[in-house]
Amino acid sequence: MDLTAPRRHGAVSIRLVRQRDARVLQNELLSNRDWLRPWEATSPDGPVSFDMRLGVRRLLQQYRDGSGVPFVMEHDGVVAGQLNVWGIARGSLASATIGYWVSKRFAGRGITPTSVALATDVCFTELRLHRMEICIRPENRASLRVVEKLGFRYEGLRRRYIHIDGDWRDHYAFALVREDVPEGVLQRWIDGRAPADAATVPPSDRLHA
Repeated sequence: MDLTAPRRHGAVSIRLVRQRDARVLQNELLSNRDWLRPWEATSPDGPVSFDMRLGVRRLLQQYRDGSGVPFVMEHDGVVAGQLNVWGIARGSLASATIGYWVSKRFAGRGITPTSVALATDVCFTELRLHRMEICIRPENRASLRVVEKLGFRYEGLRRRYIHIDGDWRDHYAFALVREDVPEGVLQRWIDGRAPADAATVPPSDRLHA
């Protein structure tokens, strides 16, 4: 499967990361530390290397191995962040998880929901996956708005699920399956047909998160 060609809608596009993106991505990450740190995965074993050249090599190896698809998000051709499809499972599960970050200077332009919709459509139609999941910290209102806009369905609270910003953090889990969006995630959103309440978190889970 060739995913090197960009997928785009309007000014927003996603494309496979390239090794030469490492410097730009590292600069964006370093200049957005306060903006991104509360949502970044960390290691319970201590600090890890902050080397995007190595990071991009690992992501591209995962792509070659079939376990992930690392995209960059662009706005008018300028790198705005990353979107990674990771944990790809084939066979009877046929699923994957999406994670992403966007630079502060690009926030509020619809880049993330458009990119998530494009990537999910790629996974459903080209990779033939069946289920896509996004897990979000309860405190991350910006990410919660993404799944609300796109109509991802709330599926539950995951206790101390991912090590982020120095500790194990609870996450809300949201998902779509291919049958939910026969017309595609992007088209459903553009047409205004994404269910408004699909991502609603029940009061019981909001109280315990």
